[in-house]
Amino acid sequence: MVALALLSVFFVSGTPEERRISIYSNVANYSLTVVTRNGTDYVGLLEILEPLGSVSAKTSKNQWRLQYNDVEGDFAKGKTRVRVRNSDFDLSAPFLLDGGRGLVPLSSLSLLLPRILGGPVNFNPLTRRLFIGNVGIHFTAQVVKINNSPLLIMNFTAPVNPVISTEPGKLHMLFTHEPVVMPGSQVLTFDSSVIPSASFQESNGAAEVIVSGTVPLMASFGKDGRTITIAPPQTTAAKAAVNTPSPAASSSPAPAAQPASASGAPSPSPVQYFAVIDASHGGEERGAALTDILEEKDVTLAIARRLRDALEARNLPTLLLRDADTTLTLDQRASAANASGAAIYICVHAASQSTGVRLYTALTPPLSGANHGPFLDWETAQASFQPLSEAAVTSISAELRSKQIQVRNLIAPLRPLNNITTAALALEVSPFANDVVQLTDPAFQQLISAAVAAGVSDIRDKLQSARPK
Repeated sequence: MVALALLSVFFVSGTPEERRISIYSNVANYSLTVVTRNGTDYVGLLEILEPLGSVSAKTSKNQWRLQYNDVEGDFAKGKTRVRVRNSDFDLSAPFLLDGGRGLVPLSSLSLLLPRILGGPVNFNPLTRRLFIGNVGIHFTAQVVKINNSPLLIMNFTAPVNPVISTEPGKLHMLFTHEPVVMPGSQVLTFDSSVIPSASFQESNGAAEVIVSGTVPLMASFGKDGRTITIAPPQTTAAKAAVNTPSPAASSSPAPAAQPASASGAPSPSPVQYFAVIDASHGGEERGAALTDILEEKDVTLAIARRLRDALEARNLPTLLLRDADTTLTLDQRASAANASGAAIYICVHAASQSTGVRLYTALTPPLSGANHGPFLDWETAQASFQPLSEAAVTSISAELRSKQIQVRNLIAPLRPLNNITTAALALEVSPFANDVVQLTDPAFQQLISAAVAAGVSDIRDKLQSARPK
């Protein structure tokens, strides 16, 4: 049985909206007030950490000492230089003391919190939403027809309870407590004249999905809170419950970057991808345990996202195979990469040992089957592309070395490289001087990503001319 959500129009009063930051973690989801000092946004550091672990702070004159579990931090009033885990670095604005309360600038949270927590943190300063670890709730959306009535079925990876409101032509779902994140595209289009599109936006610590309709729309919830069905009022809840798909974000993240069609499959995309980035591991496959709480799958996804952005900044359209904490088999990764027709495939790994970057090309086994025209033996499909892969590694290595990054070029039987039918390489990133926390540092991730993107860009013409037709 589904419960119908009664829709009403919410009117916003003239009272200024309180500025908030929302924090999402596996322990708790909560929000805090943002204060402005000297034109800079600040938040209480102790208040951020209190729901996450054992934390205390001591004030002595202008000094403020933080203790979080077994991590110590030293801050000084009016100073940008701070010390955490016996390492010094600078905040973007001075640390402030307000009645014993330690205030840190919002713009420094991406740098500060990973050093304290020892794990990945993703913060959007414009929307003031902070994610600790892989806690995002992902969703799929598709329009289906039941008795010629269109229904938009949205499946979420965890229960949600948005505030729903309407206005002519739109239905709003406001997520103030759940870490709902953007799908592959900010705007989803559907093959429906009644429900043509939906869009995602964030602001002031909240996320919102806006569904456009040419008729009034009503929302109904599945009893588990993971499914929301949107349809014209005459489509009953019973009809909405028929054949409602189960959450499907765990099996096919690559198509999520494309608009959904009425059948639920992604519509053909006009984008011809130049590069495919594959964040290794994910979902049930954690990868290496880099620290007690830092998993390889989290680091590879963070670096893969930055590498995608760096490539697209050079006008190289890039597909991210895994843009969530999802499970993909090696064959699924290879099949998706080959189907994209991209000019280069880059798989991202991370390690806590060694230093710098290791670049791998495939070590293909002896031919185990015959090639028949365009049909290649799966285990040796990379063989004819290896010279191109080695050229890509050479170019990327040169850029990394120009940034004083230690790099080694290796050959290994590392799947799915053997199965890729374009230039293919694996990138394994290690921290400098065995400082594992560096793997979560946005500046370090950006340094590596920018160098790799520059190396790819340097041979774009060669890759383009050899890409699969």
